[in-house]
Amino acid sequence: MSSALKWMPLVAALALAGCARDGYYDDRATDYVEAESSAPLVLPDGRNTRRYGDAMPVPESQGTFVSQGEDFRVPPPRALGAGSVVEAGGVTQREAAGQRWLVIGAAPSVVWSELEDFVAERGLTVVERDANRGLLVTDQARFSIRSGLQQGASELRCEQGGTSPQGCLQALQRRFEARDATASASSLAVQRPEDQPRPLLTQSGGEWRLALPYAADRTWAELSYQLEADFVAEERRELIEQDAEAGTFLVDYLTLSARSQGVWESLTSFGGADPQRIRLSLETDGPERSVLRAESADDRTLSAEDRRELLERLAGLLG
Repeated sequence: MSSALKWMPLVAALALAGCARDGYYDDRATDYVEAESSAPLVLPDGRNTRRYGDAMPVPESQGTFVSQGEDFRVPPPRALGAGSVVEAGGVTQREAAGQRWLVIGAAPSVVWSELEDFVAERGLTVVERDANRGLLVTDQARFSIRSGLQQGASELRCEQGGTSPQGCLQALQRRFEARDATASASSLAVQRPEDQPRPLLTQSGGEWRLALPYAADRTWAELSYQLEADFVAEERRELIEQDAEAGTFLVDYLTLSARSQGVWESLTSFGGADPQRIRLSLETDGPERSVLRAESADDRTLSAEDRRELLERLAGLLG
């Protein structure tokens, strides 16, 4: 063996030692700590706004920051794709207690302007107009607008004799869908005012509950819609049944404690933890207020932390 070849293992070992110490890639653990703010990027005013959007959107944090001393943790953000969020300009229907209405992804001021155009084009006679209350009464129907439960959304109702005629809602829905096809998303995307009340996670007598600044019928309709869209993951979260008259939902949910089991414990349980059956109860708590509670519906105990985590997820669906 030549002298050059005899030294090859030592050279390789030293090279590998250097790689092990410094790594092939830069250690960026402190990059964010040392990062400095810079001026935001400004795009030309004449750009086509429909061609731009968030490449990596970050969901907003929902719920409330409730300190528990050393056990405090930030409430989780709404999962991207969880539930069904009405997009800017989008239109969907809700129903509760025999009433129907539209949820529109636009601010009440935008919806009001479109509603006035709709009434004028139909040749309806305006009997009462109150923009501050979002009320427009014609000789054929009563229209009302209010802020929606979700961020940047509005609710639009059409009533005739105390009922919600489907034909009127369908005509309004077609109107807003046609606008969404021609208007830029930026003209419809409006953030919710900062002073608008939000769902609040509270604790009373050791029990976590979700206080909602919405009437029970509106909350029921939105929660039913969101659970049907989001609680569809078998063996993790499923909507089993719902009772509008009783104001309850029955769900199967893989709780936080079950998801947090160690790998070995999951392997020895022959398939891992099972979802827990939980009953969600919605109750009226005064004008434009309701309360949502979660209780175990099987022979297992629902811990305070598991109850809190589930209610935080529901707050994200409703917010």
